[in-house]
Amino acid sequence: MSYEPRFSLGAADVHRPYVADEDRYSALPYRQVGRSGLYLPAISLGLWWNFGDNVPFDRQRRMIRHAFDRGIIHFDLANNYGPPHGSAETNFGRLLREDLTPYRDELIISSKAGWDMWPGPHGDLGSRKHLLASLDASLTRMGLDYVDIFYSHRVDPVTPIEETIGALDAVVKAGKAQYVGISSYSAERTAVAVAVARSLGTPLVIHQPSYSILNRWAEDGLTGVLQQEGLGAIAFTPLAQGLLTDKYLVDGIGRREQPRRVPEKLTEEAIAALRSLNVIAQERGQTLAQMAIQWTLRDPVVASALIGASSVAQLDENIAAVNGPAFDVEELERIDAVSSAVDVDLWAVSSRL
Repeated sequence: MSYEPRFSLGAADVHRPYVADEDRYSALPYRQVGRSGLYLPAISLGLWWNFGDNVPFDRQRRMIRHAFDRGIIHFDLANNYGPPHGSAETNFGRLLREDLTPYRDELIISSKAGWDMWPGPHGDLGSRKHLLASLDASLTRMGLDYVDIFYSHRVDPVTPIEETIGALDAVVKAGKAQYVGISSYSAERTAVAVAVARSLGTPLVIHQPSYSILNRWAEDGLTGVLQQEGLGAIAFTPLAQGLLTDKYLVDGIGRREQPRRVPEKLTEEAIAALRSLNVIAQERGQTLAQMAIQWTLRDPVVASALIGASSVAQLDENIAAVNGPAFDVEELERIDAVSSAVDVDLWAVSSRL
């Protein structure tokens, strides 16, 4: 399936006053997050790497405007997104002021804290000190009074979970976040966090795990816990940071520099598996990326696939994934058999407890 961008903003267009497309809610379905009242677009846009000071601001503006015009109302950030740390939130804050202020009530803006942000013992992880200070700084950078979702970005193996979840409870009660969630927590730790949050009166509503055809750790109990407890999931790295695109299909390892966290040795066997997955995608009339995104969304507990994109064309290709044909049993079995040759948990950390 080929997909052409609906339109392309030129250099002059990004400096014109922005008026959102009236048909912006026609391109994507919106899925309920667990049993909450929160709905996310099937495709959300993450601002991890392409919205820092490493990318021209006009290109960022073009991407954000186009995403919103295509129904992507959820923009996912974290305190340390950039580079440098914090710059993605600063740049997004400028876009909010200059373009999106009239649409603030339509937007779902999320941020997170837990990875490295500043030196010293409170510069990362899950202490009350780190989480509360991080959110205040994020709000300042974006020029917001509140975010829609605030996450504990990763497990802290030392800080009591009661302290971490208590900090999430505090930000909701202070009006600085409307919903709270966790990211990369194991099934067992998630169940504990859910119980603590519920006892405080601020239930967790969402979990953000890494999840893709090549990275299925979340299926080892986590998705079951989320379904049982009424949480939804938003899957990050559904394309395994480029592995599930055409990036390695032609010339294998040597075609481009490997993305961050991809193992140093991507074997020829693994590349052959990617090519076999691409054959399945072509038979479905999709690109490999489109099939991978749709596969991630096949589980109803996954409310949204969180993508990164560096161009409008790439964004449109990913959005078109929601229009693919439903998977049949044979296709899923073939995908399982082929993908077993590649097991890439890109975000496995020792603190996933």
